[in-house]
Amino acid sequence: MSNSSHQALWLAGHGPIRHRKETVERVAPLIERLVADGRAADTHAAYRLFAAADRLSCVAMNVVAHMTYAQRIDLSGRPLDAHDFKPSPEGHTGGSLNMVPAFVGYLLANALTGTTRGWLMGQGHCVAAIEAVNALTGDVSPAQRGRYDRSEEGLSRLIGDFYSYAIDARGHPAVPVGSHAGPNTAGAVSEGGYLGFAGLQYVHMPLPEESLVAFLSDGAFEEQRGSDWATRWWRAEDSGFAIPLMILNGRRIEQRTQIVQEGGAPWLAEDLRHNGFDPMIVDGRDPAAIACAIIASEDALRAFAADPHKRYPARLPYIIAETEKGFGFPGAGTNAAHNLPLPGNPRTDAAARAAFNASALDLFVPEPELDEALLALSNHAQQDRKLESGHPMAHRRPRAPALPAPAWERIGDSGSAMAALDRWFVSLVRANPGLRVRIGNPDELASNKMGGTLALLKHRVNEPEPGVPEDMHGAVITALNEEAVAGAALGNKGGLNLIVSYEAFAVKMLGMMRQEIIFARRQKEIGQPPGWLPIPLIVTSHTWENAKNEQSHQDPTIGEALLGEMSDTSRVLFPVDGNTAIAALRDIYASRGALACIVVSKRDVTQRFDAHAAQALAEKGAAHIAGDPADACVQFVAIGSYQLEEALKAHAHLARLGQASCVTVIMEPGRLRLPRDEMEAGFVDGDDTVRALFPPGLPRVILSHTRPEPMLGTLRRIDDGPSRTRALGYINRGGTLDVAGMLFANRCTWAHAVDAAAAVAGWARDTVLDEPRLRAVNGTGDPAHC
Repeated sequence: MSNSSHQALWLAGHGPIRHRKETVERVAPLIERLVADGRAADTHAAYRLFAAADRLSCVAMNVVAHMTYAQRIDLSGRPLDAHDFKPSPEGHTGGSLNMVPAFVGYLLANALTGTTRGWLMGQGHCVAAIEAVNALTGDVSPAQRGRYDRSEEGLSRLIGDFYSYAIDARGHPAVPVGSHAGPNTAGAVSEGGYLGFAGLQYVHMPLPEESLVAFLSDGAFEEQRGSDWATRWWRAEDSGFAIPLMILNGRRIEQRTQIVQEGGAPWLAEDLRHNGFDPMIVDGRDPAAIACAIIASEDALRAFAADPHKRYPARLPYIIAETEKGFGFPGAGTNAAHNLPLPGNPRTDAAARAAFNASALDLFVPEPELDEALLALSNHAQQDRKLESGHPMAHRRPRAPALPAPAWERIGDSGSAMAALDRWFVSLVRANPGLRVRIGNPDELASNKMGGTLALLKHRVNEPEPGVPEDMHGAVITALNEEAVAGAALGNKGGLNLIVSYEAFAVKMLGMMRQEIIFARRQKEIGQPPGWLPIPLIVTSHTWENAKNEQSHQDPTIGEALLGEMSDTSRVLFPVDGNTAIAALRDIYASRGALACIVVSKRDVTQRFDAHAAQALAEKGAAHIAGDPADACVQFVAIGSYQLEEALKAHAHLARLGQASCVTVIMEPGRLRLPRDEMEAGFVDGDDTVRALFPPGLPRVILSHTRPEPMLGTLRRIDDGPSRTRALGYINRGGTLDVAGMLFANRCTWAHAVDAAAAVAGWARDTVLDEPRLRAVNGTGDPAHC
């Protein structure tokens, strides 16, 4: 076929895809430039790719519609009969239909330029688009290989598996496709179930020499603020090219998006300009328009990076792909397009069936044309580039960091555990100059005793203020938005990361953390464990030491919630001094593919563990610190530094009365839990270890940093029932108090611990507590006695 024939074929469009004048006017000069640059062989090859993208888009949209409604597909184009449709159709159809031309446009940009860019999809519920395109191109995940392909049988299997709700004997999904993007989605790096988080992470994802296209949604734009700040963070010196592409379809589930209500694409473009972006509005229905915009955006960033006189902030490109929800299928542009666009089920409704078949016919591509299109776009070998599923962000495995030997604290000294962590983290960064660092900081890094880290790495700003630890290329990402700064660390999976927050406000990061944990855990379950370095969240200024503030600042929820996730991937640790804090963080960085929450006191505490004991505590998760369980009448179990101090006071008080007790520290409760599956069983301590630390039948009082009930659930293996085990902890009481007041208000003082010990050991209360202390514990006396 001649150049003019391929050009004419593309200009004619296909099915519902028509090329607007402005798109045609962009394509010709783009092809001319690509040929001149040597990135495209000739205009013939380029127009062949453009025509191929139209046909792949139509077939993929057809497959998406079938995934929602049908049980099979007929590649000959024959209409389906009633029994070919699903009894209960399901799917996020409209958004998935919109994602098809966008994703095919991304493939087209790659094929035109010989570059495999990374991709990220914030609207994970649109996974049908990715799975349909991947099955057609053959770029499927290992679990899908041999199951889904471009044959009628392979596509029908994909269509039948979608929302089949199949489950295997172990309770896992029995098919390698789900309602959202997952590890079985070739090339996916995020579930995208929590809308808006991709917009916070994408600018921090590509390393130098890499390029990323981030598919975003207009619904997510109003869901999560903070993506506007991308221009504050991007630097050509340490980042690759990050290209946001919003699919502006104008609708949420039940109504128009706020962007459309305010004025649509022009309003959004003006808003983006005010935030430092250089927006480009294109036809979101046309893969050619998408591809042109991606290439133009990348070229603009490349030109900026090469400019020796560049000034920040860069005006980052932002593609606005304007479309209608559910384009290419009946019901487009309506609220119904979100899920089930047809007015009825084609299985039982003849009119709906006729509408479906008419749309399928409009999207139909004869098999020889489809084969030709797929052959054209599958030019990876000729261009010596990876498949899209092999993009670097989907396969992060930075080198293992050098873990410097700590300057261990001396037993008996007093100091801040956060300050000790700060000193070791500075040495860690210095020992690993090849790892890009991102620190997620909502506001108070220095106040939280990490002044050394701040002095070394500095706040990243566009215009540094004299005399302040700020720098154009600083690695500390600071904003009064917990989700935005957490996104900086979670996006930087090619480097070294840390997040530091007040404990109470880290709860705002929970959804983002959980999305990462779920995805990483699923990767492990399917035998593809993630290779990125662990990402610790240090929560300090915590519940007990934030007594001076009101109860909004006194909240242990983040640790409780993360303990509910699988402990091999979601680690929660409660170090009790500087050495145990360093040992905990060092142990975390020695692993891969996990998130961790470390609850650390910033006020001075007594150093209780030496170097050897701290490392042993990190290894096992628990250790004895006072007394001997073999001789003890009761065991105090401390989880947290303030809890340890109260437990030691209770132990000393009983010793003065001639009653033997012991004190055991639990730093990582998840190591002691009843495992919920085989993978978690490989992480938790064995029965012999648990029995040695917590002898069965020994009366036990647990003093927990958290609320007592969730901690008791985690520690079920050492709970011998209410007559032998009591748990003390935060009981939702607080206010403007001091530390002693917080402990008393929540019945967590040493005296309350002794009172609980009397209950489980069978002692009379007045034999271990005198009358003033009993009155205080009973709530009728002076709290100072506790």
